[in-house]
Amino acid sequence: MTGVELGIAAVVVAIGAAVQGGVGFGMNLIAAPILAVLDPTLVPGPALAAALVLTILVAARDRATIDRRGVSFALAGRVPGTVIGALLIASIPDEGVTVTVGLAVLLAVALNATRLGLRPTPPILLTAGVVSGFASTVSSVGGPPMAVVYANEPGPVIRGTLSFIFVIGAAMSLVALVAVGDFGTREAGASLFLMVPGTLGFLASGWVAGHVDRGKTRTAVLAVAALGALTALAKYAL
Repeated sequence: MTGVELGIAAVVVAIGAAVQGGVGFGMNLIAAPILAVLDPTLVPGPALAAALVLTILVAARDRATIDRRGVSFALAGRVPGTVIGALLIASIPDEGVTVTVGLAVLLAVALNATRLGLRPTPPILLTAGVVSGFASTVSSVGGPPMAVVYANEPGPVIRGTLSFIFVIGAAMSLVALVAVGDFGTREAGASLFLMVPGTLGFLASGWVAGHVDRGKTRTAVLAVAALGALTALAKYAL
């Protein structure tokens, strides 16, 4: 990667981290498609590792609002989803990862735009956990399935609960990627680089959290995510 590409990667991760720290999800929804275009090896492993550090910080900040009952059901579903995703990622080439990221993000945007009105009941949480685990392991974008379920909950509950789920879920996905040989020394080095802007984005996320209720953040996240996904897909369409 060139210096310009490294700079772009750092900026998109910082922006994504600020958004996720403010609304509960969104870092790799925004960053992963662009990272995949810059260098396919940045996803899913390094993007997941950077997101893991971010979610630890957010979960610690908003720990008082975590829905612990919901977490248990979501994580139970995440186990099989993670295993399936790891088996798939080990069998597809880098360009397949880029396309998968783009399609996963577009699907996530569509789900979030539908306002399905789902509630965090045990069956729905189990299902969302499976989908989230699969999507996270394949593309590093596992937030939207869980965000759809908790969309009608208060902001602090969304941030605390989703972050706690993602801490454990992202760790599971990284272990699975290591097990199938898709996360090695190169990915570890890239992870350390992405963790820096991710942490800086978290420091700015308090301001974002204070403006979430104005109703414009969600629209902006989905618009940027869709643009990033289309960019990723266009790389192989042209």
